[in-house]
This record gives sequence, structure tokens and C-alpha cells, in this order.
Amino acid sequence: MRMILAVAAVLYSASAFAQADKPPMVGDKPLVQVKPKGTKEAAAKPAAAAKGKPQSIAARLQACLEIDDGTKDRLDCYDAVIPPAPKPKPAKAKGYADCRFFKEEDERLACFNGFAESIPKLPKT
Repeated sequence: MRMILAVAAVLYSASAFAQADKPPMVGDKPLVQVKPKGTKEAAAKPAAAAKGKPQSIAARLQACLEIDDGTKDRLDCYDAVIPPAPKPKPAKAKGYADCRFFKEEDERLACFNGFAESIPKLPKT
């Protein structure tokens, strides 16, 4: 009889946690941390990359062009494709990969924009 009551108590508490509006808390933090779909991190990733299909860097850079120009979100999108690695005095960029060496965000954004806009438009599949 005690075993049946123990199992019922466990199942009841598990179902209560599953139906709660808030996640179970440990101290002041949720037990399981899940980012909502509408966060900045999700917006910074190109939409096509979220589908799970592997894409070329060119396609991902072009997907960043869909975000408003001159915004931090577009730069975050580019930085997600090619992570920045700033250098004190970078040489003139000869390709899109060299844009990551610019320390100033405005210079890096302008560099990526120039190369992303010069890539021939790829057909969307």
C-alpha cells in the first residue's frame, strides 16, 4: 500500500510541474533554461540556417542582407557566420573573411555589406 501511495505522489507532483505556468525553480533560476524563439539570438541567425539545411557562407551572408541595414542585428548576423577576430591595424580586406579583423563595428559592418552585396544572387531553394 505504501508503494502505491509513493508512486501516486511522484506521478501527481510530476503532472503538477508539467502543468505549471512557470518552470520549476532552483533558487532564483529555472531548473531548465530554454530560450524563447523570439529572442535576439534567434533573430541574428539567418532564417534559412534555422531550417537545418547546411548552407554555404555566401548564402548565409546574403540572408543577413534581409535585416535592416546599419543595425546591430545585421552585424550580429554577420558575426554569427564569421566570428570577429579584431586586430589593432588590419590590412585592407581582400575578401569577406578579412572583414572579421576590423575592430570598429561600423567598419566591419560596411565591409561585410560590401562583400555580401557583391556576391551574385543565389537561387533560393
